[in-house]
Amino acid sequence: MSKILTVHMNEEPVYDIVLEPSFEKLKERVTGLGTAGKKLCIVTDSNVADLYLEEVTQILKECCKEVHSFIFPAGEENKNLDTVRDLYTRLIEFHYDRNDMLVALGGGVVGDLCGFCAATYLRGVDFIQIPTTLLSQVDSSIGGKTGVDFDSYKNMVGAFHMPKLVYTNIQTLLTLSKAQFASGMGEIIKHGLIKDREYYLWLSEHSEEIKRRDLAICEEMIYISDQIKKQVVEGDPKEKGERALLNFGHTLGHAIEKLMNFRMLHGHCVAVGCLAAAHISSVRGLISAEEVEQLQNVMQYFDLPVSVAGPDPNEVIKATKNDKKMEAGVIKFILLNSIGAAYVDRSVTEEEMKSGLEYITE
Repeated sequence: MSKILTVHMNEEPVYDIVLEPSFEKLKERVTGLGTAGKKLCIVTDSNVADLYLEEVTQILKECCKEVHSFIFPAGEENKNLDTVRDLYTRLIEFHYDRNDMLVALGGGVVGDLCGFCAATYLRGVDFIQIPTTLLSQVDSSIGGKTGVDFDSYKNMVGAFHMPKLVYTNIQTLLTLSKAQFASGMGEIIKHGLIKDREYYLWLSEHSEEIKRRDLAICEEMIYISDQIKKQVVEGDPKEKGERALLNFGHTLGHAIEKLMNFRMLHGHCVAVGCLAAAHISSVRGLISAEEVEQLQNVMQYFDLPVSVAGPDPNEVIKATKNDKKMEAGVIKFILLNSIGAAYVDRSVTEEEMKSGLEYITE
């Protein structure tokens, strides 16, 4: 079990996405980046630190001059500028310069925050992604989008900053909670919906193996999702066009996430956002009501929510107007022309959004 994808920009290789069954080859991969004389700071959260920090620290000590760590409390509510400030302080205290490197060990929150600090500390230092959640392995670790939340507005402060390596240890899936695994499935199902009908059907065909976390099947699943994300990112690295398709389900999903005060996991919010967007696509006659129902069944099988209680639809729509996906006052909404083929639509009305929200509201 070992797979490698190389991300290119302007036809030049930029970084590898490495899928391995353990951390055994991490030393080899990191050493290959020329880290012998560098300091490395492992950025992680309080949950992941207990599981993997000691093992990764011991491996990286053999690759570089010094290893330090920065641990912050787990949770989206800590992905903010206060935590960034604390990390800057740690780096300054240990005299990190532009030749040194950060290492993001954890899920999407860790990767986003560490990447943002790497992009902005001393106007930019290198960093490595070691994603430990399914969601980060198939989504946030790839593509160089980094950022933190600002006053509960998700990822409002950020930068594009590519990692030097993405190293995925598939075994980390076995330590995820049921909810965290399901959260990753929200993004994976989205990949099939927007780009690959056959992959979407493959997920259903292998649903039992995926749900019991058969690592060979999960590796294949992650590899296909990473291919989809890689291809989209290579074609549109700074989200000027096609990359916006990856935001399917996110316009309403992010608004729900904010209004729920981040009590719902990101992938869960994406799932209900995808279902609402699929409903709008169905009402427009682009996909069938049966396909929306099938999507709902797939999500339920993978323990994803298909409805949400609490946020008022009017408040959700209001929150979308503060989303970073606004362009000249118009929301770039992602709809489905068919299963496996998404497109950017700038004509979705508040009434249509309300209809989609009512479809997923308990």
